[in-house]
Amino acid sequence: MRPLEAFSNPTMVANYAESTPRKVPGLADMQRMAMLLLAEQAPATANILVLGAGGGLELKLFAEAQPHWQLLGIDPSAAMLDLASRALGAVQRQVTLQQGYIDTAPPGPFDGATCLLTLHFLAPDERLHTMRQIHQRLRPGAKLVVAHHSCPPGGDLTLWLSRSVAFANDAAVAAAPAVAAMAGHLPILSATEDEALIRKAGFSDVALFYAAFSFRGWVATA
Repeated sequence: MRPLEAFSNPTMVANYAESTPRKVPGLADMQRMAMLLLAEQAPATANILVLGAGGGLELKLFAEAQPHWQLLGIDPSAAMLDLASRALGAVQRQVTLQQGYIDTAPPGPFDGATCLLTLHFLAPDERLHTMRQIHQRLRPGAKLVVAHHSCPPGGDLTLWLSRSVAFANDAAVAAAPAVAAMAGHLPILSATEDEALIRKAGFSDVALFYAAFSFRGWVATA
């Protein structure tokens, strides 16, 4: 199932808010760290770009923590954006939701951007294009925060994915077919390759801030 098809699947969408924290170790803490990293350079009344915002988990956390921020959430899945709209509740006034990809985003400039649990769906050339487009929309000095599946340098990708699958399923040993499916469908890069792409997209001061089994997160400066 292609990523966009998966995120339009009614069962997957209905279970997203409950299942995603089980799949990503420390998800809420990672999102809170992302907010704090953005806030280091963003003004109190910041405009923040959230790419891959379907579901609304980070949008809700950002808006509740920063009541004067305005957030633009972009996602290609209408079903996931509908889920986000319903999840936002009282903070929806701070959020604009837009269906599409980075190429359809307004020019900005934005005071910060995130792309969480999204880039591992994209091939290297698509990732580079996406991050370059984000960079063009950020003011100088603004922060980008990304997090996705990424293999530690020199690590065994299958082994690290098996640990993430075991965590998601609360199992001692991961099911081999699930691991093989992830490895076959996701163009996962090594952490070294990920960092090189972030720099190639025009960002500097690339630093790891989050690591949990096969997940890695970085902060970088436009």
